[in-house]
Amino acid sequence: MTDVTSTATSTQIQLAARPTGWPTHEDFRTTTVTYGPPEPGQVRVSNLYVSVDPYMRGRMNDVRSYTAPYALGETITGGAIGRVTASTDESIPVGSVVLHQLGWSDLVQADASGFTVVPELDGAPLSLYLGILGMTGLTGYVGLTAIAGLEPGDTVFISGAAGAVGTAAGQIARLLGAGRVIGSAGSPEKVRLLTEKYGFDAALDYKEAPVREQLGALAPGGIDVYFDNVGGDHLEAALDVMNDGGRIALCGAIASYNSTGRAPGPDNMANIITRGLTLKGFTLGGHLHLGAEFTEAMTTWFTAGEIAYDETVVDGIEHTVDAFLDMMRGANTGKMVVRITPEQE
Repeated sequence: MTDVTSTATSTQIQLAARPTGWPTHEDFRTTTVTYGPPEPGQVRVSNLYVSVDPYMRGRMNDVRSYTAPYALGETITGGAIGRVTASTDESIPVGSVVLHQLGWSDLVQADASGFTVVPELDGAPLSLYLGILGMTGLTGYVGLTAIAGLEPGDTVFISGAAGAVGTAAGQIARLLGAGRVIGSAGSPEKVRLLTEKYGFDAALDYKEAPVREQLGALAPGGIDVYFDNVGGDHLEAALDVMNDGGRIALCGAIASYNSTGRAPGPDNMANIITRGLTLKGFTLGGHLHLGAEFTEAMTTWFTAGEIAYDETVVDGIEHTVDAFLDMMRGANTGKMVVRITPEQE
């Protein structure tokens, strides 16, 4: 543990150039920042894990979106969890585990108001606060409830189902009473994982054959709710089989995140009209008031052993960009995180 009179050096990953198409290592740079002793009201945190997420790719573009783009030459911000090693704020003592949004670095120092103290987990890694127990799980919950209005008995289709949000959404749908849950993933191994571990009733490998050809066979009675993490061919396939009054929660469109051209729209958008469908995009910013409701439900499910999870863990702040690029290409199962410091330390 450090004291409040010490300085500290932080290794941070910054955006060096705006990617064109798929990001490369040349779009990032590593720098070091030296912090002086914490000022009144500040805390210093040694990160345990940092998060890499698909939405970060959108923030690398200088375009209008729901939040400001990353600035060139500044550290990539996003979810992280760490342990307080120095504090001048009585509400966050040394040793506390805290969540924050200061992102890709091994150590951070800032005003205490930017950190949230969380309880340590019994027998589970603290990285779950970046995944199923945190914003990832909340995203699945919000999309299914506030956006899609999931009702008991609904048939639900989830794209990108083996990823962090997808595995959360599939389990939440089942626990909320969905009649049938179908997922898509990018390998036979991930398809088996969805049905054998995560409780999906059926799953398809989108690399095996066109989604449009496979989905109808898995949902002969149609789909009531589609949770879209992918866009593109998955959205088009879902529009083919949506039931009258179906609801689509548009969470992500990873299929087009790295495209350099204009992505064509679905050729069956008339179904939105003739079947009375509702398509609604969302981000978490407008739904954070559901956090307490989600936490209560997820804590109950998790404590009861009703929630499964996978993590893909990459070690070392120096491999954060590797983890991000691998995640964008679908190399992860469940949540992708970078482990900075072993928890026992």
